[in-house]
Amino acid sequence: MLRHWHVSVLSFCFFFLFLFLFLWTPYDEISATRTFSVDLINKTCKTCSDKSTVFNYTFCSASLQEIPVSRTTNLQGLAIVAMELTLQNATHTLSVIKELRRNETWGHPFASACLRDCDVLYSDGVITLVDAVAAFLEGKYGSAGAWLTAVMDGATTCEEGFGDMEEASPLTEQNYSVFQLCDVALCIVNLLVSHA
Repeated sequence: MLRHWHVSVLSFCFFFLFLFLFLWTPYDEISATRTFSVDLINKTCKTCSDKSTVFNYTFCSASLQEIPVSRTTNLQGLAIVAMELTLQNATHTLSVIKELRRNETWGHPFASACLRDCDVLYSDGVITLVDAVAAFLEGKYGSAGAWLTAVMDGATTCEEGFGDMEEASPLTEQNYSVFQLCDVALCIVNLLVSHA
């Protein structure tokens, strides 16, 4: 029952985001939202990478350009694309975690404990990302940013848990992707706040 509820919420969220991206009209007052080209992606990723030592420009640019609508949207649309990508990645990571937990023969009991912790973190993270999108759509950029930061912290905690137990993490790539995508979305949200 709970699983069906999460699937329904995610399906609704993706459908709403799809409509939102195509129906959103840019603000005339904000020049940053009036640029409609791949150039906006590159400029946004460059601005974000200049502000952070952990932000990966190449990851940002490649991830956003993978989604065709991101090449013709505004800054708000890019934030939605980044949050949708994060939600997709976090949901996939949760599936990977659950599959690893079902396969009890792969590792040490400490690793099983780490996976259990990651399961909780990502289960909460998926719900938190839905909350972040909802807050963003309501114009509550501060709340959206706080939720995105919480998901980034969850990905970091998941990864560090394996290191603390001196276990090789089977989720390094997934944790990195979720962290970076959250960072992309968070930076764009912060850019919107600074242009408001």
